[in-house]
Amino acid sequence: MIADQLFFTGINIILAWSVYVVLLTGNLSFAQGAFMAIGCYASGLLTVKLGVPLVPAVLGAALLSALFAIVIGWPALRVRGIYLIMVTIGVTFCVRVGLENFKVVGGVQGFGGMIGADLTTVIIAVVLIGALLWCLSISPLQRVLDAVREDDRVAESLGINAAWVKIAAFAVGAAIAAVGGALYGHFMSFVRPDNFDILVSIYVVLYVILGGVNNMFGPVLGAAVMTLLPEYFRVLAEWRPTIFGLVIVVMLLFRPDGLLSFRVITARLGRGGRP
Repeated sequence: MIADQLFFTGINIILAWSVYVVLLTGNLSFAQGAFMAIGCYASGLLTVKLGVPLVPAVLGAALLSALFAIVIGWPALRVRGIYLIMVTIGVTFCVRVGLENFKVVGGVQGFGGMIGADLTTVIIAVVLIGALLWCLSISPLQRVLDAVREDDRVAESLGINAAWVKIAAFAVGAAIAAVGGALYGHFMSFVRPDNFDILVSIYVVLYVILGGVNNMFGPVLGAAVMTLLPEYFRVLAEWRPTIFGLVIVVMLLFRPDGLLSFRVITARLGRGGRP
């Protein structure tokens, strides 16, 4: 039982990081449920139908999700604010409806037979993704992302292609969400399209808001707290959506930067490319 709770905590941490990467460029995505579904079903087709091992299947699903994010991100990221949020919500609904009508993966009846993921697998995934995000957070590239997030027009005046940076972050976030979806599917063994509805995307965004958007550790804290607390306090599980909403309202009023609001010191390139 404890292993299952830790597994889902790890999955939620991965999903929270997928939102965090997109937020690094100042955008907010509610399409992570869609990318999670793509990762789950694509990896499932590879392992169940084609006999591909789990790790290559997960990587292939992540690549497919990233390519899909680039295709939809190029026109979608031209809009901002509430309009971008509406676009990403629409993507989530479109992917779900598409899966419900895609007979190869079972449609509304669901898709099963996926095995191979366990707590050890998700721990390895969390460590690897966390290590990559840590290297990013202390690298000069973090300053590029900060510049795009704070003011993309100023960033472009400095020679930064803000559009490509946003698309790249959107694609990386999609790939990370796909990894979480693939591991989730291969742990659950059977999934249906309604496992990836809009509530999944909303919860993932709430994890990041609760923990903090200024560093990679905030999403970890937010995902862990909001995943484990309802498990140990059953009364909270019944009122989960209400409690989530109240917590976010309180956080936005009294601590808008989240529980962990500090920033990690990044490297700065000097002349000749030396730090």
